[in-house]
Amino acid sequence: MATFLVFTLLTLSSFSSPTQAEIFTSIGQMTDLIFTERELVQSLKEYIEAEEMKLEAVKSWANKLDMLTRVSTLDPEGFLAHPVNAYKLMKRLNTEWSELESLVLQDPSDGFISNMSVHRQYFPDEEDEKGAAKALIRLQDTYKLDSESFSKGKLPGVRYNAELTVDDCFDMGKLAYNENDYYHSVLWMQQALRQMDSGEDAKTPKADILDYLSYSVYQMGDLPRAIELTRRLVAIDPSHQRAGANLHYFERLLSKELRDRGQGQQEPADEKPIQLDTYERPKDYLPEREVYEALCRGEGVKMTEKRRSRLFCRYQDGSRSPRLLLKPMKEEDEWDSPHIVRFLEALSDEEIEKIKELAKPKLARATVRDPKTGVLTVANYRVSKSAWLEGEDDPVIARVNQRIEDVTGLTVDTAELLQVANYGVGGQYEPHYDFSRVRDVNYLSSLQMSDVEAGGATVFPDFGAAIWPRKGTAVFWYNLFKSGEGDYRTRHAACPVLVGSKWVSNKWIHERGQEFRRPCGLTEVD
Repeated sequence: MATFLVFTLLTLSSFSSPTQAEIFTSIGQMTDLIFTERELVQSLKEYIEAEEMKLEAVKSWANKLDMLTRVSTLDPEGFLAHPVNAYKLMKRLNTEWSELESLVLQDPSDGFISNMSVHRQYFPDEEDEKGAAKALIRLQDTYKLDSESFSKGKLPGVRYNAELTVDDCFDMGKLAYNENDYYHSVLWMQQALRQMDSGEDAKTPKADILDYLSYSVYQMGDLPRAIELTRRLVAIDPSHQRAGANLHYFERLLSKELRDRGQGQQEPADEKPIQLDTYERPKDYLPEREVYEALCRGEGVKMTEKRRSRLFCRYQDGSRSPRLLLKPMKEEDEWDSPHIVRFLEALSDEEIEKIKELAKPKLARATVRDPKTGVLTVANYRVSKSAWLEGEDDPVIARVNQRIEDVTGLTVDTAELLQVANYGVGGQYEPHYDFSRVRDVNYLSSLQMSDVEAGGATVFPDFGAAIWPRKGTAVFWYNLFKSGEGDYRTRHAACPVLVGSKWVSNKWIHERGQEFRRPCGLTEVD
């Protein structure tokens, strides 16, 4: 038989280590880049200072010689009649100009270039940039945020201001366009155009924005607006390679549509700005997408007053465990059926920091098992990094494992190692089951090691629950019935982190070994 426990711990701080790829999948590992960039800025300032000192020396030479040659050229023979002037001319041209040449040829950039070369191996690559951009789009969809919210930094719980430029918005739109994602291309190109029309300077030409925007709008089926935008493009760049041909093509298509509908005149294009709901967002592979994302926003949670009346808090001594008799664990009901509980003060701040320190050098991109091949692989629907810690790694890990066993009453001898996970930009894990199809697992105990300013809830689309991160607590539920059959209601998801850094430690406890601690039920759903 198999049973599954999830024990999750949350932490606030972050850690990092150099990685060669997928840096965006862990906020903790991204923190090193902050200090790397600071060091590069200092190196750049030193280079600028050296260049300025060099330039000042050259300018001093130039000013001195300018004054001298002004005098000498007025009466060359009279000037050289003085033997000292003749000597100094020989000396200048033979020695001092050579010294000046050497000064000009000096390259103060060597130190900066060397520093760049050392750090470049730890820089994010193109896939990291794309991953971070897609994460913003994912957050935009999940939390129903328009492009201006991101561009102007209007996010809940933010402590630092950050804005996107016209060029940033254009790059976001171009990324979506190149992936044939015209819905998001429209949103970001529209934002780029809006900021440019308001007077913001940019390297990106307005013609490029209109080019991408008009074609993306056409792909969304809005011919009148596509024609209006293309006319704007032709007006500012009559020789544009595609604009004229596109305009004629769009106009012919619209004329045909009007004839087919029996209309004789084109209606003017909608002048309202393009918003999130202007066009319908395309459906994707996830059937419960709308329910899942609504729960992530705190909408549609099915916590009724009747259900709330069945939730209690208590002290848990783990059936009189010696380690909990004097200091029992505080336990709160989070949900009634299936039963989900939260243990308070499950981890101390010191334990959290130690766990993160131990996990730091082991963090790697979290994987999923391909259902067709059985091979572990990375997936866009799971964006995080994780590490696995053994009890032998440190007394803290052994102590946490023992605490999980005490409070749940389940043996961890057959459990998996303690998994530490950190979620990156827009980090998430879309709806999934934690138990195996072959009835091999389990219970889940999820130790929560951080508070999160916004987003990052664990949600259960089947019964409409949302469990929010709380630092130092542990959330526990059974994924299997006592019979060993999977409880399919426990399909759950880790919502994208909107603002903050989410750390969790998971402990999957297998059913094997629990025969006398959680005996089998007599029916399939016991």
